[in-house]
Amino acid sequence: MAHLSQDADGGPPAGGRWSAFRRSPFWPATVLVLILAAAAGLFAGSYTYSMANPTPRLIPTAVVGSYEKAAGQAYLRGLEKALDTSVKVHPYETRAAAREAIEQQEVFAVFELRDDGRSAALDVSGASGSSVAELLSQTAPAVGKKLGVRVSVRDVNPLQEGDPRGLAIFYISLAAVIIGFVGAIQLSVHARTLTPVERILFTVAYALLGGFAIAATVDWLLGALNLPFAESWLILALTMFVSGMVFTMFNTLFGRWAMLPTWGLMVIIGNPSSGGAVSWPLLPSPLGTIGRWLPPGGSVNAQHTAVYFQGHQHAFPFLVLGGWALLSCAVFWVWRHRHPGGRERDPTGAEDT
Repeated sequence: MAHLSQDADGGPPAGGRWSAFRRSPFWPATVLVLILAAAAGLFAGSYTYSMANPTPRLIPTAVVGSYEKAAGQAYLRGLEKALDTSVKVHPYETRAAAREAIEQQEVFAVFELRDDGRSAALDVSGASGSSVAELLSQTAPAVGKKLGVRVSVRDVNPLQEGDPRGLAIFYISLAAVIIGFVGAIQLSVHARTLTPVERILFTVAYALLGGFAIAATVDWLLGALNLPFAESWLILALTMFVSGMVFTMFNTLFGRWAMLPTWGLMVIIGNPSSGGAVSWPLLPSPLGTIGRWLPPGGSVNAQHTAVYFQGHQHAFPFLVLGGWALLSCAVFWVWRHRHPGGRERDPTGAEDT
């Protein structure tokens, strides 16, 4: 009967070769090759789609003065045509009220139309979004010249000197996100026997130390940003903790393939849509909406307000980060018995599994 289980050439049957391949290290290696190739394309595609050619889609703008006059309306229509977008107008009674709207991050600029719309003063806010401010600063005077409207431009809330492009906040948030889940990966590899409580506590520990290191390096060592140190440290530490626990949650649900959903959520979707590198009015609409609900977006928004709009912090980005922290910890705790590693329960009850 032994000869019936072999091919004519004496080798194992075809089904046996496939089964042997599936059991060999070559199977997961082959799957990883294909996954990494796809991930490379998705990574390049997501960042190119969102950042390579930022295009205005909807720019909330405050207007005061003679914006209802014919000349003022003509100027605003000309600006929309030049930008190929919609300038969402928010009328205010006074310039001070409009400036407060900038501080609340409700609008990106203030147009004050004077002399029945024959002249205009444009206040942009570089800190609200350098790309939007630059675009308006270039386009508004050019449109005014064509329509005979004198336009003066000033930046009422400029970026810090060490951050001329407004990217430092994106970079420190990106560092917190990536180091956050890399730390969780390393705990899973090098400290597999940690119990659930110990794993969470060590995630808190490296998040606090890592957040401090990022803030201290950027502020004290490099002087790139003048941070409100305690608040920025808290935001970075919370970001790292959330990122680490998101990986831990996926590791509980998907085991060795946990890196795939973590990378997809945090890096391929989350970082490009965070508004850190490209302001949300210039992002494709779906990304601009989704990004605010993901951890990288919550981190960038909280940090951006802490640095440039002190005294006007919003609860929403902290609710986003807190919600993801609660979700990931809850999933991990409920299904902790599925998480790779851990220790057997101590018969005396001294250890928590």
